[in-house]
Amino acid sequence: MGMDQTAVPHSNSLAVMSTQEKALAINLDPATFGTFAEIGAGQEVARWFFYVGHASATVAKSMSAYDMVISDIIYGATDHYVSRARLESMLDHEWAQLLERLDLVRGERTCFFVFADTVATCSRTRNQMGQGWMGVRFQAEPRAPFSEIVIRANLLDPVPVGEQESLGVLGVNLVYGAFHQRQPEALMKMLMEGLSRLRVDIDMIKFSGPAFKDVDNRLASLQLVELELTDSTMFTAQGDVVQPAEVLYQKPVLISRGRFRPITNVGIDMLNGAVERFRKISGVDGDPVVIMGMTLRDLDTGHGIDPRDFLARTDMLAALGKTVMVSNFRRFDSVTSSLRRYTQQWLGFVMGVPTLRAVFDEQYYASLPGGILEGLGRLFQGNVRLYVYPARAQSGEVATSTTLELAPPLQHLLAYLRERGEIEAIENFDSRQLHMLPDEVLAAIQNGTPGWEQYLPPQAAEVIKQRALFGYRQPVAERVS
Repeated sequence: MGMDQTAVPHSNSLAVMSTQEKALAINLDPATFGTFAEIGAGQEVARWFFYVGHASATVAKSMSAYDMVISDIIYGATDHYVSRARLESMLDHEWAQLLERLDLVRGERTCFFVFADTVATCSRTRNQMGQGWMGVRFQAEPRAPFSEIVIRANLLDPVPVGEQESLGVLGVNLVYGAFHQRQPEALMKMLMEGLSRLRVDIDMIKFSGPAFKDVDNRLASLQLVELELTDSTMFTAQGDVVQPAEVLYQKPVLISRGRFRPITNVGIDMLNGAVERFRKISGVDGDPVVIMGMTLRDLDTGHGIDPRDFLARTDMLAALGKTVMVSNFRRFDSVTSSLRRYTQQWLGFVMGVPTLRAVFDEQYYASLPGGILEGLGRLFQGNVRLYVYPARAQSGEVATSTTLELAPPLQHLLAYLRERGEIEAIENFDSRQLHMLPDEVLAAIQNGTPGWEQYLPPQAAEVIKQRALFGYRQPVAERVS
């Protein structure tokens, strides 16, 4: 146990092991030995390993630097105690100390590990739910370079004792998974064993090190949403997975949602026009954080979600320097509610006229007690503005948000929001490529039809050809030459 880099099966593959069984299995493994360092919610993970017995075979040290002064003395000063930076400093310090003290003594026969978490339980005074960072650093083989799994979780139990119980179960699952299940999707499922989304939401996971050398963390982020462990995940143009607060905290945000298969010049012109208008809002200081949002429905190619197709879209957006959010949010009001957890600054949504029409489609709000009025109220909570780009109608005319016509009751609502300035038309636009739809460009890419590059930003076209994204085929003339 603890030595196989692929996966060690459960003792009973047909049954889910209990938290107690997992902790005991680690304790009975002579090859695993490590440190537990926990801040903010007691020794909830380490407690399990002491509770089940044989802890002396597993626990080198268990500690809780609960006091901030003590924590800073051990791990260094920090602005935020519940943060990725604090977790990383804990892992670094404890790992270096563990190897320094024990590697010569037992390094040849031991897979060392360090488990750490830094957590804040729910606060009634600040009206905040519990949340925290958790990670395990470990060796897949004795004296091997370390690998690591880091997660960020929201603790949703309404009382601290419930959050502490959830934290303990989640931590045991993480330690057990590190040594017994290194296939990312299966490991993520294991994290929730003994828990539910009513208790825990995992909105970030990152794998690193030789045990996960073939893992793409962008795909892992997608799988978090697919497996319903969270509603949304985010990663940067560099492919770094992030917790939304790390990017969005108290900043103005502009989000463009779409399929991006591929992103066209029209999509970029739409985004640039929105940014230009967004900057003019009183109270917006500097450029907004721009997010490209894709839903699970957007990612469905008709045969489910294809990982290669997903990575093609993210590679293309990365070439344009864009941060990506993947979510299961069908409605725009759900996006506002999610973003409001991280920022109270201005939010802007970029959309075309067809999408604006869908925003006023009452069927999307059938599940809300207040129907479309409740949905729009949620969408426009705080300072929110919709920037609407024109579209070419079947008649050939250019349709704008100012010419959009809805059924009479909804038309009044649309007019009211326009008059309030919450729906704003992008008036400075390039009409020359409005006729070209992304599906037509995609077909040209896949069929080797020459000339499709003119409809895409140069960086996007170049990366598509270099990496043969979206089923790219060279034009016939190029293949012959």
